[in-house]
Amino acid sequence: MAARGKSLFSPTAFLAKVGEGRRHVKHQKGDVIFSQGEPARSVFFIQQGKVKLTVVSEQGKEAVVAILAADDFFGEGCLAAQRVRISTATAMTECDVMCIEKAAITKVLRKESAFSELFIAYLLSRTIRVEADLVDQLFNSSERRLARLLLLLANFGKEGSPTPLIAKISQETLAEMIGTTRSRVSFFMNKFRKLGFIDYNGDSDLKGGIVVHKSLLNLVLHETPHLER
Repeated sequence: MAARGKSLFSPTAFLAKVGEGRRHVKHQKGDVIFSQGEPARSVFFIQQGKVKLTVVSEQGKEAVVAILAADDFFGEGCLAAQRVRISTATAMTECDVMCIEKAAITKVLRKESAFSELFIAYLLSRTIRVEADLVDQLFNSSERRLARLLLLLANFGKEGSPTPLIAKISQETLAEMIGTTRSRVSFFMNKFRKLGFIDYNGDSDLKGGIVVHKSLLNLVLHETPHLER
């Protein structure tokens, strides 16, 4: 039983309400939340919307390293002595984001076990996702990599119901994330649509959004010979 006069700590309330070291920020589509090379002083939590993380090499080549959605953290590198941002975070849709200063999140991690457990669980799931992405790049065909990415973007595999409608996303972005060309992505997207795995309206750049059907799981879960013909 909690001590009289002392309320139980709620991680959900902490991440939802403005308070000491926490501020709520609304971003429009295309807004840069932070840029590669900027000082890293805060951790961010997505309340609503999607955020893209990109990196640019010394040669000027850009790559998409992650697309994040509601209930995801990002910018947590500042907690591990990361002095500057190693990526750029951009709002892919209208976003509601909680910005938590490093001192504020460090304090709650030390004092509140409920929040520590939630944050550690997120970091572990993120690590597992990164490892799975690496295996995907090393061993799977580009067609299966695209299918897996679409399922992840639609939240298949997460707790709760999936969100089959993926916000507007370019074929170029999809190509960067799976390590292939835009023309191959266009070919596979057309093939998936003909097979009834996905639906999308609008032009060839997917500006109408993508509806992902559960049947696409069959392509990822079962080895199928000659997928890329």
